[in-house]
Amino acid sequence: MSKAALIVIDVQRGMFAFPDQPPHDGEAVLSRIASLVARARETSTPLIFVQHDGGAGHPLEKPNEGWGVHPGTGYREGDAVVEKRNPDAFQNTDLQERLADLDVSTLVLTGMMTEYCVDTTCRRAFSLGYDVVLASDAHTTFSKPGLAGDMIVRHHNEILGNGFAKIETAADIEFKQYEALQ
Repeated sequence: MSKAALIVIDVQRGMFAFPDQPPHDGEAVLSRIASLVARARETSTPLIFVQHDGGAGHPLEKPNEGWGVHPGTGYREGDAVVEKRNPDAFQNTDLQERLADLDVSTLVLTGMMTEYCVDTTCRRAFSLGYDVVLASDAHTTFSKPGLAGDMIVRHHNEILGNGFAKIETAADIEFKQYEALQ
């Protein structure tokens, strides 16, 4: 039987290291992700954390403190982790092989940053044939000059919901309902 997996993209300490520029709704997003992680554990749903290595001098440089998965996600030592260096969590990683080994056909996506790694991974997952569910209130980004973070999140929920992903709030996601959608 095919099943769902929860993917937590780039929710790392370094993303919350700028008190003058916090992620949009950051603490609430962390709370919603932690709730999804807890529910995934309760239902034995595969759970994979993705970590981005931004390279030398970047806030997410491996192995600096910013590299670590944010503890507010519910991450536990020993959880499955995929390391990446590109916005696409599949590019040059073993994510697809891990999902195949787990017989996963549906991905529930959460994380950071909405317009980069969440968007790119969502589109790639769709193109690889996965059913994708985007937790509409469990991904976030930073405000940009001329474009607030909440607008970026809403825009991507709208765009990705038009063909790439099913859009649901974190509270409405029940992992077992996605088994064998294909």
